[in-house]
Amino acid sequence: MEFIIIAVLLVIAAETTYLAVTNNQKTKHSKNKQTPIFVDTSVLIDGRILAIAESGFITSTLFIPRSVVGELQYLADNADADKRSRARHGLDVVSELQAMSRVRVEIFDDGTKAEEGVDNRLLKLAKEYKGAICTIDFNLNKVAQVEGIIVLNVNDLAMTLRMAYLPGEKTKLELTQKGNDQHQAVGHLADGTMVVVEHASQFIGKTVEIEFIRSLQTAAGKMMFARIVGSKQAGRQQKAAASTRPERVLNSDAPAKPVRNEQKHQKPVQPRTNRQNNQRRRTPEDSLIELANK
Repeated sequence: MEFIIIAVLLVIAAETTYLAVTNNQKTKHSKNKQTPIFVDTSVLIDGRILAIAESGFITSTLFIPRSVVGELQYLADNADADKRSRARHGLDVVSELQAMSRVRVEIFDDGTKAEEGVDNRLLKLAKEYKGAICTIDFNLNKVAQVEGIIVLNVNDLAMTLRMAYLPGEKTKLELTQKGNDQHQAVGHLADGTMVVVEHASQFIGKTVEIEFIRSLQTAAGKMMFARIVGSKQAGRQQKAAASTRPERVLNSDAPAKPVRNEQKHQKPVQPRTNRQNNQRRRTPEDSLIELANK
């Protein structure tokens, strides 16, 4: 019985060890299975990869080929002043990426110089290691797509994250609630972006045409500001406000002071014309109302 118990314990220990080793190998294989990302020269010169890496969205390892660093070094030494400055900026971006804790960066030793060209070297490395290419080069992007290589284009990412509407564009929006100010109304776009419409509190519960004025990007999300377009009621309200605005009493309308004796021989003051009186009585508020009506 003792030998049987010992044999059973040995079998259980062997199975436990086998399962632990197998699980460890699977974990290592899954970690190594991450798609490597080979970084192009254009991305390093552009510099926006720093913000993307800092945000934590890049989970795979960034491989910067030695040939890419060599091309930056060549441009920094032998190109014109503009290209030298951009190439040095690209080398600074490499150093900043290596100093980040949220992303893993490795210099891939593929040789100092790519005889077939840096673009062809990147395509070759992506095929050989089943990786992706991070670039903003339009031609390299197209060639990689034709050859079935995954492309991470920073420009495409920026276009995807841009505002749905730019200032000056128009659309129809349903106003659902009041804003922080009494004259504001709030609506939401299809993607959930909040739109604050100025001087539109009387249109709450209605769908109106608006024109976007400006946009605001915060840590809490996107917010846009707009105004009513082609609202006859708003125009009538502005005109009514202009007609009821009290005019200022100017000093020219005040009663004239008695003239002293020494002023009798001065030339008589000619009366102002109606046009001059209208120009004199025009106030900044009137100009603002006229501009709003236009």
